[in-house]
Amino acid sequence: MKKALILGANGNIGQIIAKELAHKGVGIKLFSRNPKKVNPNDELISGNLLHADDVLQAAEGVDVVFLVAGIQYDKKVWEKEWPIIMENTLEACKAQQAKLVFFDNMYACDPTKIGNLTESTALNPESTKGKVRLHILKMLWREVEEKSLEAIVARAPDFYGPNAKNSLLHELVISRMKSGKNPQWLFNAKSKHSFIYIPDAGKATVELALSPDTWNQTWNLPTDQAFYTVEKITQILNTHLKKDFKLQVLPSWAISLLGLFIQPLREVKELSYQLEEDYCFDSSKFEKAFGWKATPMEDGLKKSLQS
Repeated sequence: MKKALILGANGNIGQIIAKELAHKGVGIKLFSRNPKKVNPNDELISGNLLHADDVLQAAEGVDVVFLVAGIQYDKKVWEKEWPIIMENTLEACKAQQAKLVFFDNMYACDPTKIGNLTESTALNPESTKGKVRLHILKMLWREVEEKSLEAIVARAPDFYGPNAKNSLLHELVISRMKSGKNPQWLFNAKSKHSFIYIPDAGKATVELALSPDTWNQTWNLPTDQAFYTVEKITQILNTHLKKDFKLQVLPSWAISLLGLFIQPLREVKELSYQLEEDYCFDSSKFEKAFGWKATPMEDGLKKSLQS
């Protein structure tokens, strides 16, 4: 890989990918509405993922395109915009003969199977957002099957890490405890839940993209297999902070009531199964292929407090 384009470059994952690629000597184009340099030699491209010409021009001369964008967390917005974004990205990759790395989540997976999420877990979503993800995945794999392009789907569970943006664990637990407030959680704090350390997610995505034998496959990114509950995470953070903060858990009825007034809580309701039940993400395929494991969550939590 000589040159890469990162679509959605301002987010946590895009920034880590940019740093890792630069370490590997890869030239980088950063694309967003208002891109900012991560490395001194980055090329900045302002544009809109909903505009096909913007994406096509940005992809000129690159070998690999990383689609790591996030959009407004609203199911109506997702239904409207994600298919356009994927279509524009696929067409740009085909026109430039570039490979595609799509950074995905687990929303498309069968909600009854989340206790053991592997690459072969059935894709059978019930939520609107899950159905959108399945739709755009079908768009991608159709092009791969037709040999129009090569692609990788890199999947991750919920994020955490230093200065994490749009992370439930960061905003409701880590950040609140750092600022001297009691942590909060949604639905159930006693269920097991997988969280991926952001630097691991970015580094692993680059490893996949730089490897010759990873293409046209789905990969679960390396995630600590300890599967802590949020109660346990709160205990760990209290130990590091030498505090005794009490975890406050909002039950389903309270979230439904508050969702009438707070849009993000209304949006999370359809994905409540991910928080109510054990949610365990198996990354053994990656670990066996590359020989390294995820950052232990206790270490990642400590680094998150230090940032």
